[in-house]
Amino acid sequence: MRSLSTGTAGVLAAALAAGVAASAGVAWRVHDSDVRATAAQQQTIARMQNEINVLTERDSEQADWSQLAARTEPSVFTISTEAGLGSGWVVRSDVSGSDLVTNFHVVAEAVATGEQTVDVVQADRTLKGTVVRTDRTDDLAVVHVRERLAPLKPATARPRLGTTVMVLGSPLGLGGSISIGLVSGFRSIDGSDYVQFSAPISPGNSGGPVVDSQGHVIGIASGKYVGDGVEALGFAIPVSVACAQLNVCEET
Repeated sequence: MRSLSTGTAGVLAAALAAGVAASAGVAWRVHDSDVRATAAQQQTIARMQNEINVLTERDSEQADWSQLAARTEPSVFTISTEAGLGSGWVVRSDVSGSDLVTNFHVVAEAVATGEQTVDVVQADRTLKGTVVRTDRTDDLAVVHVRERLAPLKPATARPRLGTTVMVLGSPLGLGGSISIGLVSGFRSIDGSDYVQFSAPISPGNSGGPVVDSQGHVIGIASGKYVGDGVEALGFAIPVSVACAQLNVCEET
């Protein structure tokens, strides 16, 4: 992976090494300037080392999110019905199959018709899913498939304000999509609690996981504010609500 930051850090490191070597020579020749020269050198070294650390950390963070997306994406699926589509993620898996969490409004039409069946899609793979549990009040549902899939781990604590998060799902049916933002608030809307976040979402993201830097699910993408001048106001149902109401989270 090409990284401008890594290249810049390398240039800074080379300049730092050259600066140390040159200044050592000056100090050896000019004894009466030893103290002042050494102090200046130390400040320069400290400043340049700090710049290197910042650039290295930035590269590391970028690589981590890329790796995190690759690690978590296999657990996220498109939930498709005749009325539309949304997203879902694997919360539990055992010999009987796997359970996926999604929003109730994603599967509402299937439930209303009494069929209870949905398509669970990932790339060119389509599984048959059955809606086995619903919580209309909290807009949650569980879809079961017979296949054993890799689950994601729910977070055990509420995220802190300013935490970087990633939303995975199928905006406008585009499976395997991600967006990144921050936890920007905690809200109570119509008596329900939500995690507010700044990552962009679109129709089709509903039901998808919002994960932290460890890949732990902190919430289920549910909706956003729309209107003129309104940007980056998405809302997720806290994963603790899903764990409590749907009884699908594996004990840790």
